[in-house]
Amino acid sequence: MPIVPSRRTVLRTAAVAAALPLVGPLATGEAFASSPSPSPASGHGHGGHDGGLGANVLVFDPSMSDASIQAQLDAVFATQQSNQFGTERYALAFRPGTYHVDVNVGFYTHVLGLGSSPDDVVINGHVTVDAQWLQGNGTQNFWRAAENLSIVPPDGLERWAVAQAGGMRRAHIKGDMSLWPSPPGNQWSSGGYLADSVVDGQVQSGSQQQWLSRNDSFGSWTGSNWNMVFVGTEGAPAQSFPTPPMTTVDRTPSVREKPFLTIAHDGSYHVFVPALRHNSAGPSWTSGRAAGESVPLSRFHVAKPGDSARTINEALARGSHLLLTPGVYALSGPIQVNRPGTVVLGLGLATLQATHDNALIEVADIGGVSIAGVLLEAGSAASPVLLRVGHGRSRTSHAANPTVLFDVYARIGGAVAGGAAVSVQLDSNDVICDNLWLWRADHGLDNTVGWTVNPADTGFLVNGDRVIAYGLAVEHYQKYEVLWKGNHGRTYFFQNEHPYDVPTQSAWRHGSTNGYAAYKVADSVSDHQAWGLGSYCFFDLNADVYTDRAYEVPDTRGVVFTDLMTVCLNGPGGGGILHCINNSGNPVQNGFGTFDMTSYSNGVAG
Repeated sequence: MPIVPSRRTVLRTAAVAAALPLVGPLATGEAFASSPSPSPASGHGHGGHDGGLGANVLVFDPSMSDASIQAQLDAVFATQQSNQFGTERYALAFRPGTYHVDVNVGFYTHVLGLGSSPDDVVINGHVTVDAQWLQGNGTQNFWRAAENLSIVPPDGLERWAVAQAGGMRRAHIKGDMSLWPSPPGNQWSSGGYLADSVVDGQVQSGSQQQWLSRNDSFGSWTGSNWNMVFVGTEGAPAQSFPTPPMTTVDRTPSVREKPFLTIAHDGSYHVFVPALRHNSAGPSWTSGRAAGESVPLSRFHVAKPGDSARTINEALARGSHLLLTPGVYALSGPIQVNRPGTVVLGLGLATLQATHDNALIEVADIGGVSIAGVLLEAGSAASPVLLRVGHGRSRTSHAANPTVLFDVYARIGGAVAGGAAVSVQLDSNDVICDNLWLWRADHGLDNTVGWTVNPADTGFLVNGDRVIAYGLAVEHYQKYEVLWKGNHGRTYFFQNEHPYDVPTQSAWRHGSTNGYAAYKVADSVSDHQAWGLGSYCFFDLNADVYTDRAYEVPDTRGVVFTDLMTVCLNGPGGGGILHCINNSGNPVQNGFGTFDMTSYSNGVAG
């Protein structure tokens, strides 16, 4: 299968940009000229702002004509197909029933069924992510989602060619599923996440470089590239890393599924909060109604862009949960979550933007909180942290009722210039992270990206104990990208790229060490395990830049890394990675190369 030589090198040269006219605005930083935003009408026969959810939540029901629904879906896609750094956000919600439509899913578009089961909403058509907007290069298909519906593709093939921040959850694919773009074109794809879903047929990974499947059920799977990971997935390939590079963990130790919006027979909305599961395999919903709690939307503060942090915090202090409707929220202070069990649920990739060097979400050292479906953005020069759970080290256990982060994304640069020292900091114990992409931008609009323009030290800082991460992608930060100080941590799938834009080796050195490890486990840690890790370098200034190692851990028996790899995407003179982990593993440098290692513990590489 074709492999992209660099995940986003289409933006690296003017020659390539000139050959791909659709990419020009991204390469130069100009805004896209978009189609007029759709104007949904409320009332019978039209998707509209139903139930106070706002104009950018389009709600459809089976009484509407398929043609009218299709017209609105197409209007949203025309606006969002290539609108990579725009401000428009949409949620496309389907009431229970059957629809004969095709849903093309562009940027900042969230497709959701409103039933209690995925099979309550049937799309007799496709729910598609493709990459023809970028000539078949799917490595920039970020920031979109689909969940809680059944898809019956008429030709038997569902296509979901995504990169990071493009998760699909709680879906039933009645056919085969392809994870890479359709021809003609480059047909590249890089990164993705599928959870709590059923694919009746075969999953075809194609050019996907890395992928995580968690608690799914497949008829079969074919294809591999660099780093394919399966956790608690029925029908997954057998463990075989590195030939082929399949990492298979039979059961998921502890997880809750993401809360989701539903509609009752009387037309009232609820948010279903699934229960915690232990030692699980397969989806949560295939053996009957999933365990959990249904919370009426009347118990939520339904926020809309323009709401201040003060307004939101007053509602939270009164005991409300929080639903963030689609849009960009400029916040001069953090949203403060102080009540156990609070749900913060974003629709349509709701985006929180820090405008005054502030944090965006602060969660107290409490249990049972859900933070789901939000994009956190540094909109000012120097936020110390964007999202923090807990405040300092704690001895409190939340194992019986953990806080969980679902589909939480951070962006430093790209859309707006900004900086943040840390994107996500976890001080509490027992936090679960389920699909995180923390991104210091490597491309974007003019004057939003550069070594000193969008500074960011660390993407993921863990001080708490017993933290679990399923699907952790952290890219381009300027110091340790992941710094793990808590004990008994677990990571299932890690994807990383070193910063592209290191100007010189002297700018990226601490002490006598070249660069920073992408994943650093502190020397004080005695127990830590990780499965299925990939770290890549592409130093794009041809400055002969090296990092001494991709992973850095204490040499102790309790720290075990399983199935880890490095990749160099540089040409000659670009530099590379000198060791895989600590001082073990062959270099990958000055030309395309990969290195695989099956295990590392206590100084011994397998």
